[in-house]
Parts: sequence; C-alpha cells; structure tokens
Amino acid sequence: MKLPAYPRYRPSGVEWFGDVPEHWTPIALRRTSTRYAGGTPDRSNDSYWDEGTIPWINSGAVNQGLITAPSAFITEEAYRNSSARWVAKDALVMALAGQGKTKGMVAQTGIATTCNQSMAAICPTPPTEPRYLYWLLVSQYEHIRNMAGGEARDGLNLEILGSIPCLNVPPDEQRAIAAFLNRETGRVDRLVAMKRDLIERLNEKRAALIARTVTSGLPPEAAHTAGFLVNPPLKPVTLEWIGNIPEHWEVTKMSWVCVSIRDGTHNPPDRADGVHRLLSVRNVQGGKFALLSDDRTMTAEDFAELQRSYTVDEGDIVLAIVGATTGKSAIVGKLENVTVQRSLAILRPNKAVISSSFLHYVIQSPVVQTEIELTVFKYSAQPGIYLEDIGRLLVVRPPLPEQAAIAAYLDKETAKLDGLVAKAETAVERLQEYRTSLITAAVTGKIDVRKGPAS
Repeated sequence: MKLPAYPRYRPSGVEWFGDVPEHWTPIALRRTSTRYAGGTPDRSNDSYWDEGTIPWINSGAVNQGLITAPSAFITEEAYRNSSARWVAKDALVMALAGQGKTKGMVAQTGIATTCNQSMAAICPTPPTEPRYLYWLLVSQYEHIRNMAGGEARDGLNLEILGSIPCLNVPPDEQRAIAAFLNRETGRVDRLVAMKRDLIERLNEKRAALIARTVTSGLPPEAAHTAGFLVNPPLKPVTLEWIGNIPEHWEVTKMSWVCVSIRDGTHNPPDRADGVHRLLSVRNVQGGKFALLSDDRTMTAEDFAELQRSYTVDEGDIVLAIVGATTGKSAIVGKLENVTVQRSLAILRPNKAVISSSFLHYVIQSPVVQTEIELTVFKYSAQPGIYLEDIGRLLVVRPPLPEQAAIAAYLDKETAKLDGLVAKAETAVERLQEYRTSLITAAVTGKIDVRKGPAS
C-alpha cells in the first residue's frame, strides 16, 4: 500500500516522533485527558464478590485490546467501601504494573466498568478522539515502558502517564487516522489469524504423524521400501491411548531402556563470566537443545565439581520436569561445557535396546505425554514429575533396525512440516512488523491517510 506524505513537516522535538506535519504540535497526555487509578475491594470479604453486579477489571484485561467482558463483578457495597472508580465506555485503560509485558499496555473500554489500582483510566477530553489516542499510545508501548524502567519491576504512575508525549492533531485527521488503522489493522489481524490457524493445523498433523508411526509402524509404502513387513499383525495394549501395536513390538518401562535417569543440579553455583553454561528448560526449543546468548555461566572449577556428579552427553534426552512446560524434551547434540539445572531430567538411552532419536519421538507422542499429564495431575502443587515417575513411564519398543527406519522417516516427514510452520511463523512476524510500522507511520503523520492510497 503506497500512501502519500504530508506536504510539509517540522521537527516535533520528541525523539521517537521525529518530524511531524507542519500543523501538528506536541502536547503532553495530561493536556488531552483526565487520569485516575481504580481500586480493589477487600478480597477476604466474600460478600463483596459474591453475586456482584458492577463490572470490574484487573490489569490482565488490557490484553483484550477492546474490553468487552469484565474480569469479575463486585457488589454495590464493595464499590462504596473501596477506591474502585467507574470508567466510561470508550475510555482507555493502561496497566501501571503487571507481570511480563502487561505494563504499559493500553486498551479501550467497550463497556462501562470499574478497575483495580494497578490500572489507570485515561479519559480523553474534547477535541481528542479516544480511538486516535488509543492508537497513539499503542505506538508508544516500548517508550512508555522505558519511562518506568523497561523490563524492571518499576511501575508506572499517574505522574508519568501525564508526561507521555502526544500530538495535537485536528479532530478530522484524528478520525481519519483512527478509521484507517481500524480498517487496516483489522485486515492484518485476519491474515495473522489465518496463518496461526495454519500453524496449529500443521502442528496437529505433525503430532498425529508421530503418534501413528511410533505406535503402528511405518506406512505401507515406506515399510516396503525399508524391507519391513507391510501391515504387520497387531496386538492390543491395555492403555487406550496406545491402542494396538505390531505383534513383534514390546511395551516396556522407561527405566528399562535408559542406563540412567537423573535431574540437574539443585544448588546452582554463583554466576561468573566464562564458557561453562548452566542450561534450563528455556534452552529446549523445537526439539533441539539450543545455546542462548544470555545463558547463565560459571567458573571452570564449579563446572568441574558438577561434572563429578553427572554429565550431559551427546545423545542424551533432556526432559522438562517442573512447571508449565513439563513434558517438553530435546535431544542433546554435540555441545561442550554444558550442564543443567534441576528443572530438567537427563535420560541416557541404552543404545543396545533403543535409539535416542526413536525414544525422543516416543516421548513427544501421546504414548508418553498422556502418561506425564496423568502423573502431573496427581500432584496438587506446582506441576511437575518425579524421577521415579519418569522411570515408570511406558515406552513402545520395536527392534532396533525398525527404530532406525522409523526415526529416519519421521525426521524427513516432520522436517517438511516444520519448514511449512517456519514459513508461516515468518509471515506472522512480518505481518506484525508491518502492523507496528503502519500504526507508527499513521499516528505520527509519516503518511497522509485522509484521501486513501496514492495512484
């Protein structure tokens, strides 16, 4: 889409705005809106929350972009006895604090609601158009976060919000920009949704392929080419998520196909500059055990001390055993000077009975993942699985030559699907970058959207 520029520009005086149309002027947010924080009724008083009728939102509501549903309801009494305040429909709210990327995110209210103390209501005053201001604040997300320490835990406050740079733009242009961005970002969002749906379907196809192959064997054509029996007779397995397997295969325990199953260090050494890395579940990415630029490092002496207890070798499988990522796994490639934290188990396959590649595919399949989910479900605390439970996990085991053929087949077929997923993910990334640049260009006047695309 090619859009014209404005005829004349001048410096805005704000670094991230750059030059703006000559008739636009910088202005602080405090001059375009009223701002106030909300409050949270006493959480220990159930009567404040049971059968409430007043909508109330918490900081996480900003993820909706347009808030159409409250986080909870509070009672009239709760409203009177707290600092919660009403926020009108079509106003803006911004998270002052919150976990992860929440701080600095802005949303527009599609309903009248109250909000908590970790959110600020931003009520535009005429002639400021709420939707234009929304897009302007969206475009400044990173800058707003940096005004309160970026990734640090420092929170925003009303004073900081009041100082956020804005632009004094004629109302008709504000409306034109808002309409343009509503339309164009909607189009981009639909394309992104289509790509994400494709990614989901490809990942489902990948999972089904692995599940089918590690429990039923190679498809007929591949089995024939590899010299194995086509459509071998099957035998039932008592676990319903495994189903029938070829008659000559076995179902055994993880402890019987691994020479060792242990976890990483429970006492991480102090951080120190060096080349010896302490890796964790964050290094398990796409079935690979990857080094990252910000990996924790330690002294050579501390590394040597850990090596006396256990090692991480090529061909081992690392398995996430703590937290929300429990069950993620990767094969360890040729890595030097690495060890792991207790969030990972190290499974060392017995190469005389099972290959690392085949076992990794079995771990990725419902054969093991369902067992892990059922095991984790038994524990009411933080999700996780103990080493003893890992040893009891059931594993499907064909003869070694068949394992090698299955692993090779899955390597080839999953690589095709992974390539399609990677292309779709790249497309999503580019669309999101385009969306961001389009918003910034429109709200700062780098493009003139009043008359539509240039011919």
